[in-house]
Amino acid sequence: MNNGHSSYSIFEIFLGFLTGVVWLLLPTSGIISDFVVLLDIGSIGTILNIIIAIVGFLAFLLFGICIFKRMWRYCFR
Repeated sequence: MNNGHSSYSIFEIFLGFLTGVVWLLLPTSGIISDFVVLLDIGSIGTILNIIIAIVGFLAFLLFGICIFKRMWRYCFR
C-alpha cells in the first residue's frame, strides 16, 4: 500500500512534464497543421490541433503539480 503517494521518481515526473510541453508546442508552432496539409486531410486538422493542445496542457499541468508537490515536501521536511 502506498498511502496515496505516487511511487514515481522525480525524473519520471519531469519527463512527463517535458512531454506535455512538447505536445503543447506542436500545435502552437504549426507543426501539426503542416503535417495535416502534407497528408491532405485538412478538415480534421483543426480538431486534431485542439485535441493535441488539450492533452499537452493537461499533461503539463498535472505533471507540473506533481513536481511542485514533490519539491514542496522535499524542501519543508
